[in-house]
Amino acid sequence: MEKLFHLKEHGTTIRTEIIAGLTTFFTMAYIIFVNPTFLGDGTPPNMPSIAVMAATCLSAAVGTWLIGWMTNYPLAQAPGMGLNAVFAYTLCGSMGLSFYAALAAVFTGGVFFILLTVTGARKAIVDAIPLSLKKAISAGIGFFIALIGFNNAGLLSSTTGTIIGMGALNVPTTLLALFGLILTIVLVIKKVPGALFISILCTSAIACLLQFVFQIPMGVSMPESWAPVLDFSVFGAAFKGFGELFSAPIASLISVLITLVLVDMFDTIGTLIGAANKAGYLDENGNLPKVERAMLADAIATSAGAVIGTSTVTTYVESTAGISAGGKTGLTSTVTGICFALSIFLSPVLGFIPSAATAPILIVVGIMMASALKEIDWADMSIAIPSFLTVVCMPLFYSITDGLAFGFISYVVVKLASRKIKEIHPLMYVIVSLFLIKYILAALTAAGIL
Repeated sequence: MEKLFHLKEHGTTIRTEIIAGLTTFFTMAYIIFVNPTFLGDGTPPNMPSIAVMAATCLSAAVGTWLIGWMTNYPLAQAPGMGLNAVFAYTLCGSMGLSFYAALAAVFTGGVFFILLTVTGARKAIVDAIPLSLKKAISAGIGFFIALIGFNNAGLLSSTTGTIIGMGALNVPTTLLALFGLILTIVLVIKKVPGALFISILCTSAIACLLQFVFQIPMGVSMPESWAPVLDFSVFGAAFKGFGELFSAPIASLISVLITLVLVDMFDTIGTLIGAANKAGYLDENGNLPKVERAMLADAIATSAGAVIGTSTVTTYVESTAGISAGGKTGLTSTVTGICFALSIFLSPVLGFIPSAATAPILIVVGIMMASALKEIDWADMSIAIPSFLTVVCMPLFYSITDGLAFGFISYVVVKLASRKIKEIHPLMYVIVSLFLIKYILAALTAAGIL
């Protein structure tokens, strides 16, 4: 252990690292049950829910081991919140791709990320995006995720005579979701370790009690068969989608790549810097040593996750929980990865976790991501306008891609109008041009010209 992780050099012990690894796992274990909410049966991808859960566990284990062993940092990876929303509601929803093609896109994006990382281009692109827009992207995705959570909880309705309104409060599953939301908020405020995971388990237990004892339908089902796992997760579903992906209209293909590249890059850099700052790994200039290795581990995990059968894998800010518990080396990551690997055997009990138990988690995660708004200078209209459009367009258009596009395009327009041309990085012109090309090609395709 000492030769692998240099425990003495980092002032830690095996016991401390094990405790830290367990802490990180229980803090982020909610993704095991939440990811199938986005990708599973009944959502746009319509992937086998039990297979998604198994793929989530396995990809999290692989990604966490990779980043821990390649950097010796106590970080953990799993299919990303926000990135799974992009997969479900953008790639498979608005773009109309099958989940096979969407997985192929994620795999291709992972390979592309690997090339960008080893050449240093990935970091250059991230550095070109102004900090205000990076913060707005995080907050916008948070609002988008919260919108999905409110909808899954039954708290939204479009039958009120308005564009949107509050749902009926006399529905048992909605009342259960409200209970879950209150419980989650209390646990988070009390800073209970693993608050989101505990909330899911407690709310699900109440749902099972109400359904099986009092015969009140709560969306709970009996244990499932392992067959979908064997048929789907381990046989590289991503490779079945390349034909569909590359036969799609060029506008759609460009849109897919732009979406995956931008969202994953910002998500990864943001969580890496946040977790590293908590651990004290940033140097005097605010840079993270071995950041290229960390991003490479993220890129490899993304491609591996697509082959296993899930959306983009990324570093989790919940890694800070293990760091707070004393984790300082990759041994923490090793323990967390082992926990995820063992969790694969929980897959058949996924049916006991109703949507009402995971919906509150989406809302609270959205609240956490919205905290990035405080770091935006709202007094400067040249910053406030593109940031605001980025944040509100994501949930209003029900598209993370369109939110990015409106934010980025408006940023360049506002800076040009205010004669602050020097503040626009040259790469921003390239990114905005790609978005404009995307919309022009989409319009020409819709008009039957292409």
